Amino acid sequence: MGTATTEPIAVSRHGFSADQRTKILRELGSVLASQSFKNSARSKEFLSYVVKQKLDGHEDLLKERTIGTQLFHRQADYQTGEDPVVRVHAAEVRRRLERYYHAPPATQEVSIELPVGSYAPEFHWNPPAPSVVPQAAAVGRRLSLKWTPAFVGLVLLIVALIAVSLRTISPAPSRSALDQFWSPVFSTSQPVLICVAKPILYRPSLALYHAYSSSHPGSFRTEVDRWSQPLPLDPNQKVRWGDMVRYTDYGVAMGDVYAATQLSALFAHMNKPSQVRIGNNYSFADLRNSPAVVIGAFNNHWTLQMTSNLRFVFVEQDGSFSIGEQGSQGKPRSWQINSAGEVVKDYAIVSRLLDSKTGQVLIAAAGIGANGTQAAGEFISNRDDLERAFKDAPPDWSRKNVQVLLETTVTDSVAGPPHVISSVYW
Repeated sequence: MGTATTEPIAVSRHGFSADQRTKILRELGSVLASQSFKNSARSKEFLSYVVKQKLDGHEDLLKERTIGTQLFHRQADYQTGEDPVVRVHAAEVRRRLERYYHAPPATQEVSIELPVGSYAPEFHWNPPAPSVVPQAAAVGRRLSLKWTPAFVGLVLLIVALIAVSLRTISPAPSRSALDQFWSPVFSTSQPVLICVAKPILYRPSLALYHAYSSSHPGSFRTEVDRWSQPLPLDPNQKVRWGDMVRYTDYGVAMGDVYAATQLSALFAHMNKPSQVRIGNNYSFADLRNSPAVVIGAFNNHWTLQMTSNLRFVFVEQDGSFSIGEQGSQGKPRSWQINSAGEVVKDYAIVSRLLDSKTGQVLIAAAGIGANGTQAAGEFISNRDDLERAFKDAPPDWSRKNVQVLLETTVTDSVAGPPHVISSVYW
């Protein structure tokens, strides 16, 4: 962090010395008044709290649940796994500290760090700058008589050439397409929601299994048998609707699970808090409060609703499913799952809406079939795929809405790499 040394301040059994406390609190004031923190009251409150608790020797209070109850007024028994308020704000404070110390003040004596995985801050001393003023003044006096106009012009020319050379040798590092694609999501302090649909699922009732077992002794005696083996009824046997029972604990689509897993791993790697929501465990109010990735198409009404007015849309007509193009000047195109022998082509749409109907950043990743959805999830979580896709994109595409139409080749029920068919920006 900056030029700070890596050795933490020595802490005595009774805490910090008066001089240390004064310097740390002075640095805390500078940090809180900086551009990096001035617009975030919550981040200021969080950093002030943990620093002062550390200075007072109360590290036992710097635990997630304790901070949640003391600082964010949660109930003492609140579930930290379901309410990541402390982790979210800690990650936000770390980002703001990193931004602040990217170019620290020259007079800074101590720096503040909030290590990943901890809520106890660490303080690092910076070595004092050597005093060179007398020497510089003496050199200035010796050279003062030699600054002729020609000499000044030569110096300026040399400085300009050095500056050009440095820019040529050390260009500013460019942001990856992965960072640019996700930057609107990462600019918020809220956790990103990974929203997976759960279709209605029915299974034979226990009575139907017992009826079959009575004529086939030894079959379907355990729940493991009933879940792992199909019930081989006569295709012509009549079954009452009452013999089918709705089960709410099962029924997530395979492609959706693959996509959600890829995204969860990506967010964990990038230190962005996320929450997976399934079925009815998220609402429009949730989508209004947090950025979200909505997974799946025809099994997820949020995807269809949020993308219905875009260039590429999902279409259901006469029992068939496809992707259609609307608003184009030429003849509208359409894509649907097609197969040639064992090779199947599936299609998907990735939509990134900076100001969606929810008022939040929303990303929809969905295919016509399960393999298309899996390919969409791989596309938005893979650095190389995104680099290829946006190589020829407009320079300011990271600040625009984006929609990408994808194709994947499926062999032996395994989706291949996603390929971009078309992209639009607005």
